[in-house]
Amino acid sequence: MAYNPGYNPGAPGGYNQPGYGGQGQPGYGGQAQPGYGGQAQPGYGGQAQPGYGGQAGQLEMGHGPYPSIGAGGTISPQVQQWFSAVDKDQSGFITAPELRAALVNAQGQSFSETACSLMIGMFDKDRSGHINLEEFDKLYTYINQWLAVFKTYDSDQSGSIDEQELSKALTQMGFRFTPDFISFLSKRCDPREGKISVDNFIVLCVQVQRFTEAFKQRDTQQNGTVTIGFEDFLNVALSCSI
Repeated sequence: MAYNPGYNPGAPGGYNQPGYGGQGQPGYGGQAQPGYGGQAQPGYGGQAQPGYGGQAGQLEMGHGPYPSIGAGGTISPQVQQWFSAVDKDQSGFITAPELRAALVNAQGQSFSETACSLMIGMFDKDRSGHINLEEFDKLYTYINQWLAVFKTYDSDQSGSIDEQELSKALTQMGFRFTPDFISFLSKRCDPREGKISVDNFIVLCVQVQRFTEAFKQRDTQQNGTVTIGFEDFLNVALSCSI
């Protein structure tokens, strides 16, 4: 049994309330609240040049079009039930493999190992390699926010986004990338067709954000260019990747 916290093209409106496939099994519920908003601000280099946009800090979690990692509140009984269902060994913790076994995208495929490791790592505050109930509660909210973002840009309700839809998403997030770079990002996710599933979309956006923040820290002149040493470059690349 697996969650389907994603897309069902055959359902009215495209997105079902995700849940387990069997009758009576616990699943996602409630309306997902988008964690993005606001207009994209002009970026570096003038209107016609590629770059990254937004006021300083706009692309930080909770201050731009990216979902926010919130403080969380009271944990609902439903979330506790979902946690127990995903926690197959009943250890009181959820690992990346357990999360992967519970999440499928619109193509019926498990979320990628990269996506699950990324999300566990973002909420594993003590670096234990797993998350507890409180951390899972925040992760659940975060995933639902990303599903809402993905639905916004999946305009044809296909369960994946193409280069054009990805370009629109990144533009509204404040970036101005060339068509060649958008094509590179798309083919990196799917070399054959350039179709990006929701789990790949999450990984792509989070990694672009991480590299952007690392770049902005070194762009002391705020002109869209940096001079970087080899070891510093490796440090950025290794720190921002999974």
